[in-house]
Amino acid sequence: MDFHPRPEAGVAKPWAFPAPERGTLDNGLTVLRCHRPGQQVVAVEIFVDAPLDAEPEGLDGVATIMARALSEGTTERGAEEFAAELERCGATLDAHADHPGVRVSLEVPVSRLPKALGLVSEALISPAFDADEVKRLVDNRLDEIPHEAANPGRRAAKQLYKELFPASTRMSRPRQGTEETVRAIDAGAVRAFYDAHVRPAATTAVVVGDLTGVDLDEVLAGTLGGWSGKPAAPRPMPPITADDTGRVVIVDRPGAVQTQLLIGRIGPDRHDAVWAAQVLGVYCLGGTLTSRLDAVLREEKGYTYGVRAFGQVLRSDGEGHGASMLAISGSIDTPHTGPALDDLWKVLRTLAEGGLTDAERDVAVQNLVGVAPLKYETAASVAATLSDQVEQHLPDDYQARLYARLAETGTVEATAAVVSAFPVDRLVTVLVGDAAEIEEPVRALGIGEVTVVS
Repeated sequence: MDFHPRPEAGVAKPWAFPAPERGTLDNGLTVLRCHRPGQQVVAVEIFVDAPLDAEPEGLDGVATIMARALSEGTTERGAEEFAAELERCGATLDAHADHPGVRVSLEVPVSRLPKALGLVSEALISPAFDADEVKRLVDNRLDEIPHEAANPGRRAAKQLYKELFPASTRMSRPRQGTEETVRAIDAGAVRAFYDAHVRPAATTAVVVGDLTGVDLDEVLAGTLGGWSGKPAAPRPMPPITADDTGRVVIVDRPGAVQTQLLIGRIGPDRHDAVWAAQVLGVYCLGGTLTSRLDAVLREEKGYTYGVRAFGQVLRSDGEGHGASMLAISGSIDTPHTGPALDDLWKVLRTLAEGGLTDAERDVAVQNLVGVAPLKYETAASVAATLSDQVEQHLPDDYQARLYARLAETGTVEATAAVVSAFPVDRLVTVLVGDAAEIEEPVRALGIGEVTVVS
């Protein structure tokens, strides 16, 4: 029997996060393009500088309704025709609003890019905002709110933001609005928000994919390049402040068999020099199944299916006003809520006293840096990260420099960053669960004043 020779491993090729080319159209719209050979599905991320704190008073959620309405018809085509044209392109289109602004995401085969980008441009340039369509979107949003209130994770997040941020700030209220504010939204309000904030000079388009044979300049000129609008005035961002006095808030859910846990405070954003060390340290604490939190709460004690620690940028302007949410989240069975919290605090104290090990640091670097080539295999993942950098006012080479910084960060530096991120006396703890079962055991821990809300 003849065997084929065994394939030999090739020479490892160095990898770096893709570097985009930056340019500006005549109408002021910024373009980042990134050629990715072999990526036949092109990803386009369009960021509009229309932050949630620009929403008029009493109309929280209008940015969300506006974003959803962009795909519900234009002055040239109705909602059904618009959707059918997108489908013929084999394209997917999504839009949402968050604290930094509005994001529109498109994925389409490269051969259909001109047609699909033309449809997206049509939606941005001449949206219909039909009264009946807007009312339907408002009704849909009102239907979502009770479901969100019934979701322990969403309920915990809503309470944590309410606790951390001053009531007068937009950050303290639900991103997509409350029942009262959403009910007040109509087509006129949506149109007014669009007219005030959506314009090419306040927009950045990121295009990623295999652009071989594509005259992207011509495609852009015939689509987004035809958009006109007023210049965009600089929009100062107020500093983000929060009250992280150590305390516990129990959101009562009688009969709950699990307690949803969310512990948080705010910390520095990606412009801060500590960010890389913080990413590394937080990953060691709760970034994976082998982290310290899981090693104790899941593997040793069996309290939970998993607990995660993470840092998520809320908003950033590059001027020192930005912040991130530093949090620990997970679910614990009700009878063990008190013991689990006790052990969690012990993990944090042990970390502060003894620090991380070199082995923990090495595994974290390997996982964070080593997985990057797989993480960014698709055009969509690259485009999303570049758009994140745009909305956080970061340089185009930020992600590449971050991986280099992670690789050179030492154990002592990572330890200092994670201990600073989660000081045991400056954490706001939200527990969504059966207050009758968990209140007394939690009070006995002495980790902060305990309040029960419904």
